Amino acid sequence: MTQPFELPHFYMPYPARLNPHLDEARAHSVEWARGMGMLEGSGIWERADLDAHDYGLLCAYTHPECDGPALSLITDWYVWVFFFDDHFLETFKRSQDREGGKAYLERLPLFMPLDLSAPVPKPENPVEAGLADLWARTVPSMSQGWRTRFAESTEHLLNESMWELSNINEGRIANPVEYIEMRRKVGGAPWSAGLIEYATAEVPESVAGSRPLRVLMETFSDAVHLRNDLFSYQREVEDEGELSNGVLVLETFFGCTTQQAADTVNDILTSRLHQFEHTALTEVPALALEKGLTPDEVASIAAYTRGLQDWQSGGHEWHTRSSRYMNEGARDTSPLSRLTGPGASAADVGALLAAAGAERLRAYSHVPFQKVGPSRIPDIRMPFQVRLNAGLDGARQRITPWAHRMGILAEGVWDEDKLAAYDLPLCSAGLDPDGTPQALDLSAHWLAWGTYGDDYYPLVFGHRRDLAAAKLCTERLSACMPVDGEEIPLPANAMERALADLWERTTAAMTPDARRTLRAAVEVMTESWLWELSNQAQHRIPDPVDYLEMRRATFGSDLTMSLCRLGHGPAVPPEIYRSGPVRSLENAAVDFAVLLNDVFSYQKEIEYEGEIHNAILVVQNFFGCDYPTALGVIHDLMTQRMRQFEHVAAHEFPVLYEDFKLSDDAREIMRGYVAELQNWMAGILHWHRECRRYGAADLARRTHGFVPGQLPGLSVARSWASS
Repeated sequence: MTQPFELPHFYMPYPARLNPHLDEARAHSVEWARGMGMLEGSGIWERADLDAHDYGLLCAYTHPECDGPALSLITDWYVWVFFFDDHFLETFKRSQDREGGKAYLERLPLFMPLDLSAPVPKPENPVEAGLADLWARTVPSMSQGWRTRFAESTEHLLNESMWELSNINEGRIANPVEYIEMRRKVGGAPWSAGLIEYATAEVPESVAGSRPLRVLMETFSDAVHLRNDLFSYQREVEDEGELSNGVLVLETFFGCTTQQAADTVNDILTSRLHQFEHTALTEVPALALEKGLTPDEVASIAAYTRGLQDWQSGGHEWHTRSSRYMNEGARDTSPLSRLTGPGASAADVGALLAAAGAERLRAYSHVPFQKVGPSRIPDIRMPFQVRLNAGLDGARQRITPWAHRMGILAEGVWDEDKLAAYDLPLCSAGLDPDGTPQALDLSAHWLAWGTYGDDYYPLVFGHRRDLAAAKLCTERLSACMPVDGEEIPLPANAMERALADLWERTTAAMTPDARRTLRAAVEVMTESWLWELSNQAQHRIPDPVDYLEMRRATFGSDLTMSLCRLGHGPAVPPEIYRSGPVRSLENAAVDFAVLLNDVFSYQKEIEYEGEIHNAILVVQNFFGCDYPTALGVIHDLMTQRMRQFEHVAAHEFPVLYEDFKLSDDAREIMRGYVAELQNWMAGILHWHRECRRYGAADLARRTHGFVPGQLPGLSVARSWASS
């Protein structure tokens, strides 16, 4: 069969290595699969299928240093996961049996008890039998933290198969952002990262949830999945009718040829590997110093990182050899194709330097303060009607005295003119059209504090490249949000004073758990400002995926969602908010809003502030295209995210209600939550159109960064250091 596109040249700087225990793992996996009922008589595989797929070779390439028993166990895990994939396809996807698939998946977590003494059901099929056996053999040697993480990633891997099945039923192809998010779960690479810990070393629990470790896992995952999409396109799309493939997603989104989509997928893959390397070499060492990790803990992270690299190169090598995928030309596109053996596919050093090197350098070569002219505002689709709170005028009158009391207008970043021009009560009036005057004031003051901080950090710390002072400032902000009545430090600046005031007004009636959740949401935002400062110091335009995911944090989306949920009460179970449909709805709304902000703020950020954190600039850098072309891509993505919001609300939420057997009260609350997010998006668009923060005339009138005659000092750092 003719391949639908020519496989691209892959960036793979790490040579593949082969575990010497390959034959032992191959032999063991055959007997194990037969014992679990996966071969003869299963209706899914015969012995010839397992031999042809050669999962022993996959694991020998991806885990080259572990001993024989460990390699055999890991190989059994991969036999199980691929059997599950084929079993679910034949049993439920081909017949589009959603109800049967749901019941099938709901049983599987029962075979992964965190306490091994807990009873498990009797297995009813080879997937259940295999999972029960593997779990009992694996977890005794691993920590409770690892068990929890691995069980969660396994459940995601299993349960998000329902998302794929739902899309097949609807004939729906995901948008690029949605696809990357969901592919991480259903594709299984986070699950693979857990097995890498088993084969190498567990990451320290104290930093397992940190941004650097999360980014290592996510960039590893994205690269693994996108590489698989390139090799498996023919099998998945042409043979199985699969819609969850990155090449197909980009074909559809850009309306381009299959070859162009494949080349773009490879470019994203390369960018994710660059992000992996950047994180490993810059963020991980800084984390180790900041957290005071021991030499053994640092060595564990290093071993785990190398394990992730081994999986990338070994997985690529296996794809070029396995009969499961199309791989014609994968091993002969290099000028050095006469080389054979492990690592030969990574041997074209010249091509790596010419292509990947040029892309990497481009991220650091942007010339700041380029004249770009007025921001171009496209025809933005907004299906929801904006409504403004009747108390808007009163909120406008009250925000200026509050800002003076907090000191926001006395530090040189803002003055009364800026505060009035930004008109943050107008934004709140659209977000909360039915709120009381007190609620409207609280919302407007939170927006003022967040917007002020967003301006404050790059002006005060960014231009000085003073990350140390910025970290001290961020630590003190956290101390201004007590959970159990802790004493807060004496405010040293307007940000601390305003946050302490907002915290007291917002959390007075909250439980400690609710305060803890809200504080975490604020900390996600303030810590993301440090990420921006780090990129600013390195003059580095972010990777597209990392940018969009961090942009949600810099925009304060977690804080926004937490504030929206304050009045929901206990009728809605916490697991609803953690569910895929709710996260999908929220992320679609937030992405629409942040991309909208980047469209309006392009001139302000690029021409006047020398900023590098703007989605249009990120797209310009990634594709090497001009402003209008990049704007078109962002506009299309905004439109797709809005359509996804509508799709989730109309089609996925009713299914969610039934799946969780929600009460009538809970359903009404969730319908109200959807309406709140609709108001949120409509209100934000209205505010951008009406405020005087982004217009060309207002920008020209404020060509300076600081208010004339004033310059913020660093008293916060000094006062903290001396205390």
